[in-house]
Amino acid sequence: MKNIFQSLTDKLHSWWEGFILMLPNLAVAIVIFVGFIFIARYSKKFLNKLLNKVSDNKAVNRLLANVITVVVVLIGLFIALGILDLSKTVTSLLAGAGVVGLAIGLAFQDPILNVISGVILSVKRVPFKIGDLVRTNGHYGFVERISLRTTIIKSLSGEDVILPNKIVVQNSIVNYSFSAERRVDIDCGVAYDSDLQMVQETALSAIESNIERLEERPIEFMYTEFGDSSINFTLRYWIKETGEKDFLNSRSKGIMEIKKAFDSKGITIPFPIRTLEFSQDDVASGIVGKGNA
Repeated sequence: MKNIFQSLTDKLHSWWEGFILMLPNLAVAIVIFVGFIFIARYSKKFLNKLLNKVSDNKAVNRLLANVITVVVVLIGLFIALGILDLSKTVTSLLAGAGVVGLAIGLAFQDPILNVISGVILSVKRVPFKIGDLVRTNGHYGFVERISLRTTIIKSLSGEDVILPNKIVVQNSIVNYSFSAERRVDIDCGVAYDSDLQMVQETALSAIESNIERLEERPIEFMYTEFGDSSINFTLRYWIKETGEKDFLNSRSKGIMEIKKAFDSKGITIPFPIRTLEFSQDDVASGIVGKGNA
């Protein structure tokens, strides 16, 4: 019993000596850890201000600032543990964090990808921003909001289309507002007996004289094909308004001006015509009469 008590006393004494010897390291470790906490707190405020200048999405800005803050605190924790000579503890924490991170990544793969995609979409130098007119994943409308997980597009008929950020980033995007100009295409056809040179001059004059457009971009006129009942052409011009209403109004006015100019020149825009040919045998056998009956 006396030996057991002596062993216990020696053990407690060694612990006490170890604690006394560890006090300087413990004090330094606490100071360093507290210092990193203060650094993390002030860096969070600084990052919020900096990120707000880069991105308009406050939710994403807060997320990035919080992530960086946690990283700074963890760095301070690991340095403090290293000063306390707890390298095995640091190794265990890192290994545990790796396993937990892998498990979380596998379990929440799609949500994490959506969040990362949301961060990418919230940066200013991206394919679109709030208010742009875009076409993506089969949907066409104005970008209403970009959150951490989803992008909301308001269609031209008023519905809100909610798209996961992952598919927005991974698929093609057509941004009609990016270039600050837009091309109007008008397809039409004229009768086969028309004077094609006069048709071209009349259509170009109608657009040039009556439509507001970008003067630095010339109007383009091209005959495209011999149609079933008409010779078809495409006329193109550029406007500075990129909104859908402005685009549709410009095209509508262009169609009206071309029709008015053609009517004044006696140029015919034919209806679709189908010619049916019958032989004398068909007439004699009564096929034509039956068809008309």
